[in-house]
Amino acid sequence: QVQLVESGGGLVQAGGSLRLSCAASGRTITNYAMGWFRQAPGKQREFVAVQTRSGGSTLYEDSVKGRFTISRDSAKGTVYLQMNGLKPEDTAVYYCAARKIALLSTMVSAYDYWGQGTQVTVSS
Repeated sequence: QVQLVESGGGLVQAGGSLRLSCAASGRTITNYAMGWFRQAPGKQREFVAVQTRSGGSTLYEDSVKGRFTISRDSAKGTVYLQMNGLKPEDTAVYYCAARKIALLSTMVSAYDYWGQGTQVTVSS
């Protein structure tokens, strides 16, 4: 089992940047595909980005392509989401998730472990 703790959220103006971190403990993150999801008020949780266990492949939701980058430091057991060019519509609680199966997935139900989330608010 792995425990996930997100950090790095906050309030930023449109066009600004934030870097979210997800610290994993309990098991090495090389055992998991690692993803980021977000949930805005009144909306369902949605996929943002995912990276394979090796870090060799990534997948992004269309609206964040070219602006967000997922990466990992396996030695530190940490996954990152670099967010540039933030827009008000990016405002949400962002969640880190781990999937035991190696295949990439954009589905919430495919992930086995979740963090508690970190709030990102982008002002216009």
